[in-house]
Amino acid sequence: MPRLPFLLAIVGLAATPALADNVTAKFNGIGGSVTLVPGPKGVLVKIDATGLTPGWHAVHFHEKGTCDDAGFKMAGSHTHAGTSVHGLLNPAATDTGDLTNIYAGADGTAKAEIYSSLLILSDLQDEDGSAVVVHAKADDYTTQPIGGAGDRVGCAVIK
Repeated sequence: MPRLPFLLAIVGLAATPALADNVTAKFNGIGGSVTLVPGPKGVLVKIDATGLTPGWHAVHFHEKGTCDDAGFKMAGSHTHAGTSVHGLLNPAATDTGDLTNIYAGADGTAKAEIYSSLLILSDLQDEDGSAVVVHAKADDYTTQPIGGAGDRVGCAVIK
């Protein structure tokens, strides 16, 4: 009988799903990188960016892992579940690409950690990947389709 509790503990450990490895990607258009750390119910986004204009900048997950074109338009739209409604402060939002703004200081650097519970890392690692995009302006969290965030100034491919 003493073996039974030990056996149950082993079975319990085996049933726990393993988390994916961290993913780090360099930004195109600006300096620095982004690291995605998987969580059981979301993803931690660690940003270390340089070369930004001072002030607030929107950050979003985009649906395609392509950052080779001027303006990073090939990264597509934000990731989303169902109908794409943008805005962390929008009660009708379904846009899983929504993240909080980051702030670049007078020297153009920004360091931030953002946790998203809207998706998990494997959602971003489908066959065509995805991208983390930094915009020229802040996201107002309500305006469609991108919160008034302006041009895409940085893009990092997530595979």
